[in-house]
Amino acid sequence: MATVHILPLSIRLPEFTAGAKNERNFATFTAKKRPISVFFAVNSPESTPEVPDKVEIELEFIGPRPGDDGEYPIERAKAVSGEKLLRNVMMDNKIELYAPYGKVMNCGGGGSCGTCIVEIIDGQDLLNERTNTELRYLKKKPESWRLACQTIVGNKENSGKVLVQRLPQWKK
Repeated sequence: MATVHILPLSIRLPEFTAGAKNERNFATFTAKKRPISVFFAVNSPESTPEVPDKVEIELEFIGPRPGDDGEYPIERAKAVSGEKLLRNVMMDNKIELYAPYGKVMNCGGGGSCGTCIVEIIDGQDLLNERTNTELRYLKKKPESWRLACQTIVGNKENSGKVLVQRLPQWKK
């Protein structure tokens, strides 16, 4: 059963000065006119509904070149759905995005240089649609190619796995 507490709130109008006056943290407003008392209900902690965990997207990043063993290196990361750009997920997880040229010449996420192009191998449906910037910049590139600085991971409701191929500079 939910417990509801009734707390008093004193308001004096029209001159407003707000501040916590006691342990209960109710506001008092003072004015030249007579005080007005207002009561409001507050849910107790045991009656507060639980906030569901944020939905996460799993990401796997395939390296641009095979290693000495002939296998492509894979790095993994997770992101809360709908909260970050692919570029920021990679930067936060120290996953290499830029080739040597791109490290020097990138636009910092503005979508104007094209040095953050990646290929989405699987999970395209877990990403936002191509932005106008991408449509303009990548119009002659395959649909699976995206600018990491324009690609939002998830939409706050979906979860799943996205497989990203980091492209070698020569392929761009």
